[in-house]
Amino acid sequence: MSTNNIKIMVVTHKEAPMPKDRELYVPTLVGPNKDSLKFNTYFRDDLGDNIAEKNPNFCELTALYWAWKNLEADYVGLVHYRRLLMDPTDSSVEISQEQLDKMISNGVEIILPKKRNYYIETTYSHYEHNHNINDLLEVKKILEEKYPNYVSAFDNVMNKRKSHRFNMLIMKKNRFDAYSKWLFDILFELEKRVDISDYDSYQARIFGFISERLLDVWIEANDVAYEEVPFKFMEKQNWIKKGSNFLLRKIGINSHD
Repeated sequence: MSTNNIKIMVVTHKEAPMPKDRELYVPTLVGPNKDSLKFNTYFRDDLGDNIAEKNPNFCELTALYWAWKNLEADYVGLVHYRRLLMDPTDSSVEISQEQLDKMISNGVEIILPKKRNYYIETTYSHYEHNHNINDLLEVKKILEEKYPNYVSAFDNVMNKRKSHRFNMLIMKKNRFDAYSKWLFDILFELEKRVDISDYDSYQARIFGFISERLLDVWIEANDVAYEEVPFKFMEKQNWIKKGSNFLLRKIGINSHD
């Protein structure tokens, strides 16, 4: 029997299939339509100390913040209704309590999805071709002012072609708390400095996009060991469309996938 209290939030803004283990996986409701969603057991990002109203700009980070401030567990995880972390021994099934207990017994404190390889793009150039690069440059300024010992890691991460994406993770609670404290301090400062009033609904998700790039910065700067597991898209992906949009953005034609 497990002695590890692990809660993996499955962040969702709509009704969707969920993993069967509802002790381990808990639907976590975000966005404006929470009251219309029907789940027997769930968390929601608007209870206790929360930033639920920021969801259009912070995306799944409103759930991350809620867990940091309100959730009691030995390990905290975040995945999505359409992206799950999979068992490293059988990538056809989501990671299980049994597998997590085994990894924890071997000293693992952080579990991340396998890095995504962008091949012809660095993390920096990928952001530049998809979003307002000035926002990312402002993040570096904030690091220089508040966390100068992270600047080297920031530069290293920005020059790499592989990175952990999607804000998916499982962390020991003390690691999760340390990461969250650092992350939100930066994002709340960035929020004061950038004007997103003319951003469309996609670009307005700026703080979710920025945080995807900052996870590896925190990992590298703190020299934190982690283990990677496969991840799976739970909805069908149109890879031709995604590839076409990627190339259009590469040559300067704005397109969202």
